[in-house]
Amino acid sequence: MNMNENIKYLAKFGLLLTAEQYAKNSQQTVVVGMSGGVDSSVCALLIKMQGYKTIGIFMKNWEELDDSGQCSSQKDYEDVTAVAESLEIPYFSINFVEEYRENVFKYFLEEYEAGFTPNPDILCNREIKFKVFFEKARELGADFLATGHYCQKKIIDGKSTLIKGEDQGKDQTYFLYTMQEEVLNHVLFPIGSLQKKDVRKIAEDYNLATAAKKDSTGICFIGERNFKNFLSTYLTKQQGSFVRLDDKKQLGPHDGYCFYTIGQRKGLGLGGPGGPWFVADKDKKTNTVYVVEGDKHPALYADELTCDELSWVNEKPIFPLTCKAKIRYRQQDQDCIVIEKEGKLFVEFTESQRAIALRQSIVFYKDNICLGGGMISSRGLSHFEQKNSL
Repeated sequence: MNMNENIKYLAKFGLLLTAEQYAKNSQQTVVVGMSGGVDSSVCALLIKMQGYKTIGIFMKNWEELDDSGQCSSQKDYEDVTAVAESLEIPYFSINFVEEYRENVFKYFLEEYEAGFTPNPDILCNREIKFKVFFEKARELGADFLATGHYCQKKIIDGKSTLIKGEDQGKDQTYFLYTMQEEVLNHVLFPIGSLQKKDVRKIAEDYNLATAAKKDSTGICFIGERNFKNFLSTYLTKQQGSFVRLDDKKQLGPHDGYCFYTIGQRKGLGLGGPGGPWFVADKDKKTNTVYVVEGDKHPALYADELTCDELSWVNEKPIFPLTCKAKIRYRQQDQDCIVIEKEGKLFVEFTESQRAIALRQSIVFYKDNICLGGGMISSRGLSHFEQKNSL
């Protein structure tokens, strides 16, 4: 790749690079986490175009055949191979299956069995990608680890700061809030300032094997399979009852409280009159799943929550804190006020929040800066509970 041509091409997408910076980059080594998808493929391409000594590494985190009898990780590695060879960069695979099962999947099952809905992507980033994988990259002599996440790193007041991705519809800072500044110092996010359509365009321009590959969805170790069926192979089904919250009337059987999530509508199997039905609460002791009619039912809404297991990207904020937060990945940022008491945070939202789920993460933002977050430990009274307590 010619330096001048690279600089000119990158500038078309607002990726400004000087000859001096290119020369400096050429003295540094970057390990790129390559998953076999278009985002990480373009990540590797951009790193090389910016002059870095580039090494591609594929992480093997899961060993199991999918419903078609194929090992999806093998196909992904073949795509990594095709891209790396076309870029003429060295590449290899590292097996983290044992670490993933012990530090991510085991936790995932324990949380579901307890009746919660965990987010393994957050734990995978904390325990695998930016811990054991990061450490391996550093052992290999890498100055930086680069990933295809839609987020940005900017130096503000001399500190590496985690910033939302330019493509707000793809921003992934929610999954990265546990990253610490000392790690962020050595991480690059080459596609964070790009729109998804531009990532596809770059892949097409350079004829990358993954240019037209469909984006992966869902949890990595489940893939395109039925989630409930997958979970049933690890957790025992135990029949219980769906109960209408308003009058405690039994509406039908279910396969176990652990298979349902607060706010869930699809997959309940509740026919007959009424509905649509939504999960409003669960009782582990009685194996009861409480449901309500309609998405606007007051039992689905609350104004407050508490969280703990806190993690901050940079220094701990000063409280009370007026900021924005989100309690799930696809949610728009919500205005809130946060106070601290006895190691926990108490969060009051300007607008009521739907389906606050315990053990999900809440992530805090100031403008486009990701401050950090924590695990939801309790919620305030729902509007339904408030009404019935009068």
